[in-house]
Amino acid sequence: MNRFDRITAMLIQLQSRRVVSGPALAERFGVSLRTVYRDLRTLELAGVPLFGEPGVGYSLAEGYRLPPVMFTREEATALLTAEKLASKLTDAPTAQLSGAAMDKLRAVLRHTDRDHLETLGPHIQVLRPNGQAERPNAYQQLVTAVATQHVVRLHYRAADHNAPTTREVEPIGLYLGRQWHVVAYCRLRQAFRDFRLDRIQDLETTTEIFVARPETLQQYWASEASRRQKEKVVIRFRAAGVRPAPARYLHETKYQYGWAHEQQLPDGSVEMTLFLGSLTYLAAWLLPYAGAITVVEPPALREHLREMAQRAHDFFCDPE
Repeated sequence: MNRFDRITAMLIQLQSRRVVSGPALAERFGVSLRTVYRDLRTLELAGVPLFGEPGVGYSLAEGYRLPPVMFTREEATALLTAEKLASKLTDAPTAQLSGAAMDKLRAVLRHTDRDHLETLGPHIQVLRPNGQAERPNAYQQLVTAVATQHVVRLHYRAADHNAPTTREVEPIGLYLGRQWHVVAYCRLRQAFRDFRLDRIQDLETTTEIFVARPETLQQYWASEASRRQKEKVVIRFRAAGVRPAPARYLHETKYQYGWAHEQQLPDGSVEMTLFLGSLTYLAAWLLPYAGAITVVEPPALREHLREMAQRAHDFFCDPE
């Protein structure tokens, strides 16, 4: 990135955040702190109303705005992809908002780039993953509730109950696995719970605002693993040579099997740590990935996998 582009990008960073620290800018643009200070001085000399507070960072004067930003063709294409994803993987209100945002983007593009998106659009398609139900019409409401800390009243039908129950919940985050889920503090159960959006029969955002909670989705998954902890399991998954679909399915379903954390190893493999009470249950999940996984610990899991594979072999290969 040349100096002009870097200074322009720094100005965009300053406008998009209340405060930006010098070290954060240096890390983002891969330059020294001295270079950052020199670039910021250039902005000041150009008339940009820049304020710095020692130990905190830099900010722009309230009300200062950049002129319309010109997107590169690659940036516009990336946003077109995001629009396609939103149209298939969220709900109708979010898809409409995404489409409206893209219309505003197209309005500021050069004619040639606008024509490029028009031509490229039909060649990018997003299909709903196998097993994913129709989009629940609750995603945008829950995103808003997370952001504004509003209590939500759910009429929810759990997998093990015939009749729905009414829950008042304090949502902290959403995630997409095979289905959309919202993690929230359930006042009925007095604990955090994981709700599937396709099982929500009705949803109402109340006027009550709850006190912000420090918990994150990662902390919730870790605490769930600890709550049912009986045995630590460490496996290594080698994605090389494995079809993308099975690899994706493993990552989408790992939370159901006590996933706690994972790390990327230098050879490209992923080492996962899980906590689960039933090794047989875990073995049934891992068996289809034979050839792509290595059991680091415990040895008993290898025995479960070996016995399960042997039974399948004996059954299907029996000459009778």
